[in-house]
Amino acid sequence: MDETLGKALRRWRDRLSPVDIGRTALRGRRAAGLRREELAELAGLSVDYVVRLEQGRATSPSAQVVAGLARALQLDPVERDHAYRLAGLLPPREGTISTHVPAGVQRMLARLGEFPVGVFSADWTLLSWTPAWAALLGDPSARTRAERNLVRAVFATGPSGLAAWPVLHDGDALNRALVADLRTALVDHPRDRGLIALVADLRSGSAEFTRLWDEGAVGRHVSARKTIVHPQVGDVTCDCDVLTVPGCDVRLVVYTVAAGSADAEKLEFLRVTNGVPAAGSPPPVPGPSSTP
Repeated sequence: MDETLGKALRRWRDRLSPVDIGRTALRGRRAAGLRREELAELAGLSVDYVVRLEQGRATSPSAQVVAGLARALQLDPVERDHAYRLAGLLPPREGTISTHVPAGVQRMLARLGEFPVGVFSADWTLLSWTPAWAALLGDPSARTRAERNLVRAVFATGPSGLAAWPVLHDGDALNRALVADLRTALVDHPRDRGLIALVADLRSGSAEFTRLWDEGAVGRHVSARKTIVHPQVGDVTCDCDVLTVPGCDVRLVVYTVAAGSADAEKLEFLRVTNGVPAAGSPPPVPGPSSTP
């Protein structure tokens, strides 16, 4: 019998263990793989919709939903493309930006839950984040995909970017690096309509972006000191590093503080008061998907 998307989802769900998503496998757990509730949480969908997908009663998921399921199920690129085809959709074409987060990166994030880490695509759209990221910078889950684009946020609202409260840093190194990144992304992904539209919007709406773009601004991300003006604990000064993942489009933004410092105490307070489990307990929070 021909495979359906529902059958494939159940098979992929059954092969993942709770440990793969950073949760403890409790004794007496009946499900060998992920529960539907866990998949729904990871993919940003309702449990009812996951049930309807698996039962074949929901037959037209959007590309955004399939992308969220592929990330949650830790599919490799071939499996991800197969999921798109089973959903009646064309897989992402060459020359377009991928939102695929490799399984190894997801497993690493699942074990770094107490650290503020965000995963971004090549156009600097926030794809997923750890609970500590939300505690430090504000929860992005209610924002649309466009609102979760760091370049759009920086040039539209200033250095706070995606944060819900002020983020202070020196100079324009970040702005120059972001413009340089978009220029590189446009070379690497010339057919990505979203990227083309993003550059056009920024050129028409931001004089600073237009100036840097026309100057051919170049820059690279280096370690930077940033101060988050948090409403609960006041100023938290962190080191911010951007880590690239060879072989894929994503990059990780990681905030750290010196052990034993006053800033470390503030982060620990935020972890406890916001219910952020210690490293190794929770999965990373997925970017919101459209739930029909």
